[in-house]
Amino acid sequence: IMTLMTSLFNSSQEIVFVLHGLNVTQANRHIYFVFIFILYLLTIVINLILIFTIALEKRLHDPMYLFLCSLCVNGIIGASSFYPKILYDILFDSHVITYIGCMTQIFFIFSYIYCECTNLTIMAYDRYVAICKPLHYHSIMTTNNMWTLIFLTWLFSWLECGIGMGLLVRLPLCNINIDKLYCSDWALVKLSCIDTTLNNIYTFIQMSFHVSQFTFIVISYLNIIPSLRSREDRRKFMQTCLPHIITLTNFLMSHLFDVMYARYGSNTSLLALRNIMSVEIIATLGKFGQKKTMKIIKHIL
Repeated sequence: IMTLMTSLFNSSQEIVFVLHGLNVTQANRHIYFVFIFILYLLTIVINLILIFTIALEKRLHDPMYLFLCSLCVNGIIGASSFYPKILYDILFDSHVITYIGCMTQIFFIFSYIYCECTNLTIMAYDRYVAICKPLHYHSIMTTNNMWTLIFLTWLFSWLECGIGMGLLVRLPLCNINIDKLYCSDWALVKLSCIDTTLNNIYTFIQMSFHVSQFTFIVISYLNIIPSLRSREDRRKFMQTCLPHIITLTNFLMSHLFDVMYARYGSNTSLLALRNIMSVEIIATLGKFGQKKTMKIIKHIL
């Protein structure tokens, strides 16, 4: 850790990146600011409502809702690592970020993404055990196992991101222009002066792992379908599991597009679409949380 921090400090001397992903005219600046601020505020408020509701309502102290609570804490971290910088850039027409600021943003945004994927995988497994093996559910999803899974989700996500950061800070950079709304490891890898094969291999391993998580989620829900014997069970599946799969598919496609474009895309083409995809990565999984929030509030009332 000390070696990583020393390398980060030495690399940060007098480096300031220019973010070129934000093309907002003077006339539309305040409109964009208000829209993004409302989106950020809603994200924070909805997640906080859900966290406090689960914490205060003892009827909701079961694994599924505590996993959801972890998901919401992660959502606040992800949104707070992305939206405030965008709001500042729009309001003050500032499109620069320091090296340390860039690395900090990379760590929190990507640890958010990795934690989100792993958390949702655990939630899918929880639903599979609850529906397909109801008699064994309480022996499998014990309190100790639940908290262990939550702890490992966060620990693994930070380690995964930390390894990527270690590979990133070793790279000497030959440019300061980033063609994105925010800092990403892929954008910095493209600015490197040396061979980045090791970084590319690690990214491929990461993507393969998270695609396997998505596959596990889909298989879990496919195994749930034969257990849906009544119309009420099928209705609940359509209301909860199906939106989960659709949201994850949307997220995965956005993430894959962003990775492939950052690695192999040109610097000028499809900029608007790329910006939309960048925002989608941060915001799309919040839709699942909002649906669950409304369900919990209705349950209590």
